Amino acid sequence: MFVIIAAILVILWLLGFLAFHVTTAAIHILLLIAVVLIVLHFVRGRRAL
Repeated sequence: MFVIIAAILVILWLLGFLAFHVTTAAIHILLLIAVVLIVLHFVRGRRAL
C-alpha cells in the first residue's frame, strides 16, 4: 500500500515539476512524503499472513 501511495506522489511530483510549475515548496513536500513512505515500506517489510 505504501509503495502505491509513494509511486502516485512521485508521479504527481514529476507532473508538477515538468508540466504545471507548482510552487517549489509543494513539489518538495510531495517528494519528501514519497521518500518517507518508501523508506517506511522497506523498514517494516512484508508481514506474513
